[in-house]
Amino acid sequence: MSRLIYLTNTSLDGYIADEAGDFDWPNIERLHPFFADLLRPVGTFLYGRRLYELMAYWDGPIENYPPEYRDFAKMWQVPEKVVFSRTLTNVTTRNTRIERDFNPESIRKIKEASERDILIGGAELASLAIEADLVDECQLVVHPVVLGGGKPAFRAGLRRNLELIESREPGIGALHLRYRVTRSSN
Repeated sequence: MSRLIYLTNTSLDGYIADEAGDFDWPNIERLHPFFADLLRPVGTFLYGRRLYELMAYWDGPIENYPPEYRDFAKMWQVPEKVVFSRTLTNVTTRNTRIERDFNPESIRKIKEASERDILIGGAELASLAIEADLVDECQLVVHPVVLGGGKPAFRAGLRRNLELIESREPGIGALHLRYRVTRSSN
């Protein structure tokens, strides 16, 4: 069975975007090789609509990207992508399908059938998966910036105990933190 991993960039105060919905992390372009290596073992991406629309940029012809981004683009194009959206009418990227509703049982089946890890992205979608006890790890890339408000990395009221299993500094003063999610006793 594969692991379901919630991966997100976050500010030091726990926000994935500021109050205007922007998230221009300082020097993030220098982390693309780190992210390419981190995501290479992933076989499936589960995205909320907004994150999918942002990431769809990486589905173009490899030669259209600057050389320093080509490895990331190649890595992103390979996995299957599932977009959870009630409003998206079609997808523009290869290996992609839309699911209208979040169904914990269908995610469990994907986990059981997959030999490769699954990444879930989008705070709202990830919170639903955490509440359903589907997420095995939370990986946060904490950037050296305080936003003071905005969209939180975790939904208010969501409570889980986490066990730190790794921390490292991938560059630009950011920290990559890996936590194992402790299952609820419900």
